[in-house]
Amino acid sequence: MLAVSPQMVTYNKAMKNEKNLFFDILSDPGNQTAEKYGIKYQMPNDLIKVYRQFGLKVDEHNGDDSWMLPMPARLIIDQDSIIRYAEINPDYTERPEPGDTLTALREISG
Repeated sequence: MLAVSPQMVTYNKAMKNEKNLFFDILSDPGNQTAEKYGIKYQMPNDLIKVYRQFGLKVDEHNGDDSWMLPMPARLIIDQDSIIRYAEINPDYTERPEPGDTLTALREISG
């Protein structure tokens, strides 16, 4: 299991330590992996303004000024790069339930 984030390595390491995560967070500069899976989107200007008002620095953390992000998603991808399970929601305020992903993984792996 791993996470993929457009954030630079430094910020991913800090998040892993801060949240005490047991899995790695890989950096996806420019959201290239997110684009490959069709989950990359441009944040709307009004939302960028709100983020900036709260001091959130997506551009700084991602190392570019694009304000592009991946949609929250959980994917189970097999060794042949075939997606066996996907839960993707364009509403960034809703996150997939970890239990649903684990259930799907158990069903796929038999």
